[in-house]
Amino acid sequence: MPISSTDSELILALDVGTLSVRAIIYDQTGHLVASAAQPIRLNRLSDIEIEQDPDEIFNNLILVMEDALSNNAVAGRKITVAGLSSQRSSVVCWDRQTGKALSPVLSWQDRRAYAYLDPLNRQAHQIKEISGLILSPHYGASKLRWLLDNNQNLNPDSDFMFGPLAAFIVTNLVEHQPGIVDHVNASRTQLMDLQARNWSKNLLKEFELSADQLPKCRPTQFRYGTLKNSTISLEAVNGDQNAAIHGAGQLEPGTFIVNIGTGAFVLLPTGNSPIHHPRLLASVANSNSESATYLIEGTVNGAGAAIQWAAEEWNQPNLSHNLEQWLKEVETPPVFVNTIGGLGSPMWEEGPKPYFIPNPDAAGDPTTAEKAVAIVESIIFLIHINLDAITSTGQDVKRIRISGGLSSVDGLCQLLADMSQRLVIRSEIRQSTSRGIAWLAGQAADLELTDWSDLEDDYFLPKQNRPLQSRYRIFCQAIGWN
Repeated sequence: MPISSTDSELILALDVGTLSVRAIIYDQTGHLVASAAQPIRLNRLSDIEIEQDPDEIFNNLILVMEDALSNNAVAGRKITVAGLSSQRSSVVCWDRQTGKALSPVLSWQDRRAYAYLDPLNRQAHQIKEISGLILSPHYGASKLRWLLDNNQNLNPDSDFMFGPLAAFIVTNLVEHQPGIVDHVNASRTQLMDLQARNWSKNLLKEFELSADQLPKCRPTQFRYGTLKNSTISLEAVNGDQNAAIHGAGQLEPGTFIVNIGTGAFVLLPTGNSPIHHPRLLASVANSNSESATYLIEGTVNGAGAAIQWAAEEWNQPNLSHNLEQWLKEVETPPVFVNTIGGLGSPMWEEGPKPYFIPNPDAAGDPTTAEKAVAIVESIIFLIHINLDAITSTGQDVKRIRISGGLSSVDGLCQLLADMSQRLVIRSEIRQSTSRGIAWLAGQAADLELTDWSDLEDDYFLPKQNRPLQSRYRIFCQAIGWN
């Protein structure tokens, strides 16, 4: 018999995204009880220098947590468990004794440290074999090297620690300030041995970094400690995308997962062993003290970021509000060569500057609506390229489950179904990351999680769309992908 939402224990989910922080409280059946959110700023100093304020992130996280916990729907009810999800590959430095930030957060989008990777190109294959990651300035190792060389707070006499943003948050969120980090966020530094799930001596040597300066690696499901000024135990920490795949509870074999926000992340569970592809990523999905599950993963940099780019370029802040209608109306869009943030997997290059290729069947210059539809189609094209690369490893993809902000656009989901010729499923849940980390925390604490997968889904059946396929071929030719 399902536990009623009024009688069940509650789970606090803390979600530190790129543009906002959220605190959402769930019951044991996965129903949302209370929530709060605050935006956080993304400071673009240049095309490659992208920072955030660690104090703003942490202070806003405390604000939303207090707001959610004070909600009337929570009054008098038991909250014993929390989970934390965080943007991956973002790094920061802090004082080991006080937890005080000593640097800005270098965002996962930041690429300022690219020059540190040039001497390592000969070791790129070995680095990927150990870490599961392509040699890239998006990951933490080169950023940490840059901070070590360029931040005056990190002198030989200072007692500092640096690493993933998640570790800084845990240090300041939990009693006794533990210097620890989960396996998933640790892995995005490109310094962790993926199978040993600990810092790699070889990788530390390559990047000239010391394990003494990094937090200790711990499983994603682990008793991290008690939140300050509370009795709530932090039982799970994970990366945002890796938490999101657990939004519907237990992973479904053969389900290709697309979480589409600022970037689009495409993931397929591969069980208890990582599967290596020369142009894709291997990562930890979840881990506990006994075992780990793994993913094969692709990255699209220009998803919501491409929509945001267009809104700024065209001075149309409400551009995204019109996408649904335009996707119904536009028949002959141009092709958008989407290199916003650089081409992610499996190309891993900057690519040309973004531009539009006119549609020969269209009359005159493309309209704003036509260009906006072209941007949406380019996101689908980049996702499909990754799907093809993943299936080339012999993995069987039966269906696609989509979540994230842009998944609310029906036309985008239908384009994905048409392009992939697979069923696309969109759950009623929109905050899959917070729901996923809540499920992981509840499971780690042995709570009875019932009906978690009992969701109302939307289904998008594939249709034949030859013009879309034709534009896809033009897109691939333009970015040099065959």
